[in-house]
Amino acid sequence: MKVTTETVEGITYSKPQVITLQETGIGTAEYSARTCYDSFEVSEHNCIKNVNYIATEWGTDSEDLYVQMEEVNNIDHSDILDKLAWTHIHYSVLEHASLTFLIKGTSRAVLQELARHRIASYSVRSTRYTMSSVIYAFAASQLAKDNIEFFTTELLKLDMFVVQESTELLEIEQLYSKLEHQLKIIGNEKFFSKLLSKDNLEYFRHCTIEDNPDVVLRTLTSGKQKRNAGDSLKWVVTDTWKVDLVMTMNLRSLKNFFNLRLPSSVYFQIQWLAQAIKKATPDKYLNLIVRNK
Repeated sequence: MKVTTETVEGITYSKPQVITLQETGIGTAEYSARTCYDSFEVSEHNCIKNVNYIATEWGTDSEDLYVQMEEVNNIDHSDILDKLAWTHIHYSVLEHASLTFLIKGTSRAVLQELARHRIASYSVRSTRYTMSSVIYAFAASQLAKDNIEFFTTELLKLDMFVVQESTELLEIEQLYSKLEHQLKIIGNEKFFSKLLSKDNLEYFRHCTIEDNPDVVLRTLTSGKQKRNAGDSLKWVVTDTWKVDLVMTMNLRSLKNFFNLRLPSSVYFQIQWLAQAIKKATPDKYLNLIVRNK
């Protein structure tokens, strides 16, 4: 995915990237609507009529039923859904259609905004299990001639923050200062015993300033990770940290999300996310929830 950036009030940010991982189609939503009105026979789709007929006459265990459902799942347009969405403002049937998005490179600040949208499912990259790269870079930096320079070089490779350029360097410098602060308070042994696996800790105990920090970093990285090491460092995480997540949202909630998050008056980072999600959403769904695509 190609990452784009934009500068807001002097700070350059990277924008999130989104792709649609999975979609249910709108056919099930039409079937649910026609269930409400018992109007299967007037559907423009024969598969809708057939599913109702087979389920009624032959039972739900008929193999023919599943063949027809494949066609239902491929429906691209529905007259009744269009009428319900735009004339009768009957959105509940849209809840039977949903999409799953892969979101890469939004911020933890946006996570706070997403939490306000109640009807959605999120699986988020966990700081509890995914901070080992930061931990190892900090550990190896303690053996470098210039600690902060080594740490900065390694963290720039990780592309951890949505802020870019000099602001990213400031974030890395503050992160190093926070880690150093905790290290001084509790001491080397306690600090690294919380962050390194037993084998890595034993190896690191015998490292000295005579060791090449690049070699130390590679050795730690190739060793066994401590599974929940990030628990001790959650306090160092800021709102600018990049986050990857998978989000599933039904069509009614997606409509609400677009209504609230696309206007220019909203927080710009979640507006960027809404724009990216809209771009990734197939037209057959947008036709039911967005008036001016």
